[in-house]
Amino acid sequence: MTSQSVRKTRWGIFAATAIALLTLGGVMRAGILPLPGGTDTGHSVPLKFDHNPAPVNLGNFQNGYSSVIDPALPAVVNIESTKVVKQQNNFPGFFSQPFFQQFFGQQMQPQQPQSEREESLGSGVIVNPNGYIITNNHVIAGAQNIQVFTSKRQEYTAKLIGTDPQTDIAVLKIDATNLPTLTLGDSDSLKVGDVVFAIGDPFGIGETATMGIVSATRRAMEGQIEHYENFIQTDASINPGNSGGALIDLHGDVIGINTAIIAGQQGGGNEGIGFAIPINMAVNIMNQIVEHGKVVRGYLGVHVQPVTPAMAKTFGLSHGGGALVADVSPDGPAAKAGLQRGDIIEDLNGQTVLDSEELSVEISQMAPGSVAHLTVFRNGQTLQKDVTLGTLPTIGKGESAPGAGPGAALQGLEVQSLTPDIRQQLNLPADVQGIVVSNVDPNSPAAVAGIQQGDVIEEINHKPVHNMDEYQAAASGIGNQPVLVLVYRNGMTVYLVVQPQ
Repeated sequence: MTSQSVRKTRWGIFAATAIALLTLGGVMRAGILPLPGGTDTGHSVPLKFDHNPAPVNLGNFQNGYSSVIDPALPAVVNIESTKVVKQQNNFPGFFSQPFFQQFFGQQMQPQQPQSEREESLGSGVIVNPNGYIITNNHVIAGAQNIQVFTSKRQEYTAKLIGTDPQTDIAVLKIDATNLPTLTLGDSDSLKVGDVVFAIGDPFGIGETATMGIVSATRRAMEGQIEHYENFIQTDASINPGNSGGALIDLHGDVIGINTAIIAGQQGGGNEGIGFAIPINMAVNIMNQIVEHGKVVRGYLGVHVQPVTPAMAKTFGLSHGGGALVADVSPDGPAAKAGLQRGDIIEDLNGQTVLDSEELSVEISQMAPGSVAHLTVFRNGQTLQKDVTLGTLPTIGKGESAPGAGPGAALQGLEVQSLTPDIRQQLNLPADVQGIVVSNVDPNSPAAVAGIQQGDVIEEINHKPVHNMDEYQAAASGIGNQPVLVLVYRNGMTVYLVVQPQ
């Protein structure tokens, strides 16, 4: 986008500047008193669902929506997270050159990196009376301390149960009982035009509710926000600090977790286009985090792309839509089931596939070992293909950097080869070559320099790195000297200087 930008609902602040890190994303809830819902104990965490909500008569709201919003407010909390970061010297070794020392002496010696306390503010939703809270991953990412504040001004130190950055979901737990909770609705049943409310803590001012409608469902932003995007779009005002808050319907049921907005060219606040993660997706992620400690996703083994009307015509289709198979992973589930490059997947399990992003989201939410029933268009014919899904490969534990002793700059960095499956998972262009960072010790020099999991290291000290052998060779002679690393991240390359401790 040229005139607009997609922003997660968070602002950054350093303790030194006393500006708080805020998140856009709170959601108000409106309507009537929550209908009785059944407690589903089949989940890892018992949750309360409204399985059969009755139709809502808008005529019942003659004096506003307080009957829906008031009961919801206590179950939406404020989250404050802190982490300590080191500010690197932007010119390492620059002022120690003889030229500067001759004229300025010791006064030009570069200062040591300073530690600063970074804080962020966001919101969360209590979904279980024993303290389980759903929020956004970007609200608490990298935090060493997470504090939760309730509407009654009670403060708790939260434990991070787990996160899923690919959907921007995090699960927290506080040591409390008999907490107010919100009933969960069915986000799959939402229709464009449904009235919704956003509840959160924008700018840290306290619980706030706003009202709007569902502007769109199953919205994807081509990976601009998260890897798996299936957003509810709403015009209910979402502002910094609301991330992780609740989007509720007229029954008072949570149908989404607020996460991002589209901001105007000048940046800043609400433009009437906000996004919430569907609660059905959020609950699925939460259950896996609590039960397994991680999210396990189904794997089809294809690289897909959208089917435009012009492209559809070249394939003999009268309409666009569906997912075009651009590549098939050798020996993957799709290959074993007979899918081929050039196939257009039109239906998944009886449901029309609108685009490639939707197919990826739906497959990711299916369990490994389950069967995906596909309707495929190939060479003018419609075929039925049943694919037994595998497990989506993840960036696993890699090899430690070889370093030249305890002070080596790359110590604490783990890397692995860039396989086709990892390339697909990270959505890497074909021309990106290197090795993948699989893990970074948060206390290591690499972490201080800004190297992150998922980065692709392309060069070390100007030497190209195409594979593990080249990485080992480039890193073996580093010793305790600073290292210049070129990494590929989010569509661009960036140089980072790693200073040995």
